[in-house]
Amino acid sequence: MVSHRRPSQTGLTASARITVLSAAAATAAAAFGAAPAGAEPQESPQATRAEVDQLYEEAEKATERFNKADETVERLRERVARAQDSVARGQERINRMREALGSVAGAQYRSGGLDPAVELFLSADPDTYLEHAAVLDRVGERQSAALEDLRGEQRDLGQQRAEAARDLAELERSRSAVARHKRVVEHKLSEARKLLNALPDEERADFDRASRAGRDGALPELTGLAPASAHAALAALAARGAVGRPYVWGANGPAGFDCSGLVQWSYAQAGVGLPRTSQAQANAGRRVPLSEARPGDIVTYRGDASHVGMYMGNGQVVHAPYPGAAVRYDPVGMMPVHAVTRV
Repeated sequence: MVSHRRPSQTGLTASARITVLSAAAATAAAAFGAAPAGAEPQESPQATRAEVDQLYEEAEKATERFNKADETVERLRERVARAQDSVARGQERINRMREALGSVAGAQYRSGGLDPAVELFLSADPDTYLEHAAVLDRVGERQSAALEDLRGEQRDLGQQRAEAARDLAELERSRSAVARHKRVVEHKLSEARKLLNALPDEERADFDRASRAGRDGALPELTGLAPASAHAALAALAARGAVGRPYVWGANGPAGFDCSGLVQWSYAQAGVGLPRTSQAQANAGRRVPLSEARPGDIVTYRGDASHVGMYMGNGQVVHAPYPGAAVRYDPVGMMPVHAVTRV
């Protein structure tokens, strides 16, 4: 997503000057749409780059909302499938119970179904009749129990159908949210591209050089504390191996990543399941002070935790920046740190 570096901070490399933000929210670009068609940009290159960074940040926030809605869709789709399967099995049970009761009723009808008093009057052997009557009573009790079971199954089935219908309605709402957030992200990124294309060639080249930072050349030497656990070590190794792969909003590997997708994928390589969004990843483990960060710790940024990277040691994180910037190393202080989380 986007790594946004503040010029006032010290100790930051030139590659972090253009910061990483990456897919996410809705709200801003109205000002850009107000200019008449064909009008020449009136802002300085520095102001344009600041607007690009702002658009990337907003897109990143929208991307995390997209990821959350998409995760909800997947969860609801599985729940709806289970509910529909349960409803189908319940209907099969009810059909079998109805068939069994229908068979008993048919047999009674074919036997004549005489009034018990008349049958006793006509019986040549009252003792035998009374034995038969006792059996019929027991049959009647079993039928009553079967009918009660049937009613219970029908009530359960009705409840399951109502729950499945609610889940389906929620699924459709979540699908609409996914589409809505996707449109917001695409709009923000389109606006950013337009602004970048309007930059003078030299400024555009400077931006592109910063975007490529970390994609080429030797990986930095990392020193400091060892990972806090074996799975953190494996996750850090996976993230290190992803350096140079492209930023792709909404993606969680292995060919491309957004910021939270990179962290989720890296931990998946260590056999650990993490939530999909950066906000949820900030709460996926135990918080530790930044001064005690170890390789594999999750570092979230900004007050809303809308960007995330993985601490690698020596004051460096690996993260997926904005579109066009590959997964790369940047200083851990590239943006205001929200939290450091140890899984």
